[in-house]
Amino acid sequence: MNLDLLAVLGFLALFALMLLRVPVGMAMGLVGITGYSMIAGPGPALKLVGQTSMRTVTDYTFGVIPMFMLMGAFVSVSGISRELFRAANAMIGHLRGGLGVATVLACGGFAAISGSSVATAATFSGVAYPEMRRFGYPQSFSTGVIAAGGTLGAMLPPSTVLAVYAILTQQDIGKLFMAGIIPGLLAMLLYVITVMIIVRVRPDWLPRGEQQPWVERVKELKNVWAPLVLFLFVIGGLYGGFFTPTEAGGVGASGAFLLGLVRGRLDRAKIKEALLSATRTAAAVFTVLIGALMFGYFLTITQTPQKVTEFLTGLGVGPYGVLLLILLMYLVLGCLMDAMAMIILTVPILFPVIQHLGFDPIWFGIIIVMTVELGLITPPVGMNVFVIKSVVPDVSFSTIFRGVSPFVFTDVLRLAILVAFPIIALWLPGKMG
Repeated sequence: MNLDLLAVLGFLALFALMLLRVPVGMAMGLVGITGYSMIAGPGPALKLVGQTSMRTVTDYTFGVIPMFMLMGAFVSVSGISRELFRAANAMIGHLRGGLGVATVLACGGFAAISGSSVATAATFSGVAYPEMRRFGYPQSFSTGVIAAGGTLGAMLPPSTVLAVYAILTQQDIGKLFMAGIIPGLLAMLLYVITVMIIVRVRPDWLPRGEQQPWVERVKELKNVWAPLVLFLFVIGGLYGGFFTPTEAGGVGASGAFLLGLVRGRLDRAKIKEALLSATRTAAAVFTVLIGALMFGYFLTITQTPQKVTEFLTGLGVGPYGVLLLILLMYLVLGCLMDAMAMIILTVPILFPVIQHLGFDPIWFGIIIVMTVELGLITPPVGMNVFVIKSVVPDVSFSTIFRGVSPFVFTDVLRLAILVAFPIIALWLPGKMG
């Protein structure tokens, strides 16, 4: 069979299986191994299944994923998200729109130690939403700011999506984590500015919260020392070259566990919950990774990446024209697919294009993750929106999407800034040497 036709049939079969709700990892693995066997024979294909599976789950570099997931799980069950929100709320909640700003800041703080957008959105749906509604904030704004704040988990280290991108493209995980810090902080700043603009345009829409005395503010602020120490220790160790990314994940998980014990926030039931949660999530990610690698072998043997590179570079639109086409493709896919699936499915195909055009792979990783973030909050399949809906069932999807729309425009602006000024993402990794 013609290799080009086989590759096209492979993609059609993959999307058909996904529409039938077959798990992404299983679908990619099934299509990949079937296509590979049609070219190389069933013997080499079956051998590839065993080798790929064993190499993935035993690879030292891949250990960074379960370690940071375990760290995030310990942080989640320790109640740190509530402490972060209460501290931010105590300091600025009395200002008009202050609860919205407090939610953005707390989401950023939690994202920086959990690494998960979905976990951030789910957690703050239970923490921040009731408080905003108590003071009369509209449902649309309350859910919208949580959905937007949740996307910070994809950018701020330790981001699982960035780690997977690094593994797929054989880039330095530590440098990618560093590259995500300033764009992540920029996202928080632009979200805060967006809230302030909403306050200016509709001053009666976002009421003031309850003002607390300075004694209470200082007391709440003191409670955030644990996540701050944990973040600075892990990221500082990475930046200074004291830890490899995998070691940083182990140190972070151990630190989160010990801090939870010392502060009396972890008992046997919560430790079990954290271990089970991290194990389930890591197993799901590894399943997708193994399936993606097998699908990648199928694409390689059909020479799909090389042909896509030739096609895109032959369009005559220039490097930034090709980049714009790629970003538009991600925006469309983001409306239909999960963020992790998008990265794993498309990066092996598009990364050779980026290398051929001479773009920095670290910068491209940040750009792609930012575009994927948009997919988390855009209709019809915004993963964060579905998560919030599951936690707050009395709010309609249209209400959440309406509330998040100003933050979508903010993200598009941020994407344009990062494309125009790559130094924003590359400055910190450049300092690592």
